Order: sequence, then C-alpha cells, then structure tokens
Amino acid sequence: MAANIKRKQLKSYSYAQVARYAPDTSYNGKNISEINLLKGRKTKPLEEAETILEMIEAVSRTQMVYFSMNEEDLTRIMQYPFAMIASDAGIAKFGSGMPHPRAYGTNARVLGRYVRDQKVIRLEEAIRRMTSLPAQKFNLRDRGLLLPGMAADIVVFDEAIVGDAAEFAKPHVYSVGFEYVLVNGEVTVDEGKHTGVRNGETLAGR
Repeated sequence: MAANIKRKQLKSYSYAQVARYAPDTSYNGKNISEINLLKGRKTKPLEEAETILEMIEAVSRTQMVYFSMNEEDLTRIMQYPFAMIASDAGIAKFGSGMPHPRAYGTNARVLGRYVRDQKVIRLEEAIRRMTSLPAQKFNLRDRGLLLPGMAADIVVFDEAIVGDAAEFAKPHVYSVGFEYVLVNGEVTVDEGKHTGVRNGETLAGR
C-alpha cells in the first residue's frame, strides 16, 4: 500500500472517502485522513494504511468514493464514438450512507453539463450512447430504439433544464428536468413524480 501511494505521488489517502461503513456510520462522508485524525493518528500513508486494514477486518464490504479522475481525460474519452454512458454506482437507498453523486445523476450530468453547457458531444449522440449503443453491445434485441415491436422504455426530459443536483456533501438529491418515464409501456414517472408502478425486469443478452 505504501509503494502504491508513492507511485501515485500522493502524500495521504485523503482522496479516499467512505460512502458506507456499517460498523460506524460516523465515518460516512469522511476521507481516510479525517478518520485517522479522529483516531488520534497522523495523516501519513503507513498510519492510514493501518486504519484501512482495521476497517477491512471489521466488515467484509465498505463502499468508497475515490477522487482520482481527470476532467480533461473524461471529456476526451467522451468524444470517442463507442464510449457508452453509464454508472457503476449501484442502487442507492435514499438517505442511507454517503454514496457517490453519480448514483443519482450520471445521465443527467452528461445531458446538462457536457451536452448543453460545454457542448462536448451533441444531444443525439449522447442519447445514442445511453440507449441503442449499450443495447446493441449487450445483445438486448428489443431495447434501445423506438421502433414497432420494441419494449416501450421512454424518458421525456426538458433539455433546457435537465441536470444533476446531487453533490458529494449532499448526494441524496434527485436530478431535475425529467418529466415522464415509461417502463415497458407503463407510466412510471408522471410530471416528475413516481406513480408507484414497478414494471421493470432484469435484462440479459439474448
């Protein structure tokens, strides 16, 4: 661990923030350096490594957020025509822990920040990367396009205001600008409010 952080040219594990730690929820939202100070330890890699190992020993799974991406790299990768847009944040339980804001706003951030504001890619191209491209890549034959015989999964949004609202300090905030959502032909979000309909299904390539 010490060799790894030296290779990254970092002085501490302050880039690693706890999203969910069941044994002590007061850790949620704090980075490893801050937790080390709470423990009366120094913010040095070896002492922080001890804290990390203790946390791993106490529980089988700890969710983390890592501040290590480069914005220039992100925009460059986004311009590659076969880069799909998605998130690995998983399903967040509203109000539980301090998850990465992408759990609530990945697609909205692309549509608002990178399409409308920065014009990194066109709206039509962003939609393709979120819909038909992933469906084709994962062999979901009846998804990703609005055509007869396809599943009616439809999102209606206002391109003028769509955007993410979740932040690292306040991650449990829904995105804005999404008016209607249909899942398998059933209205799931109506004028921005969930209808209670649960018409989704687990998909697998076929």
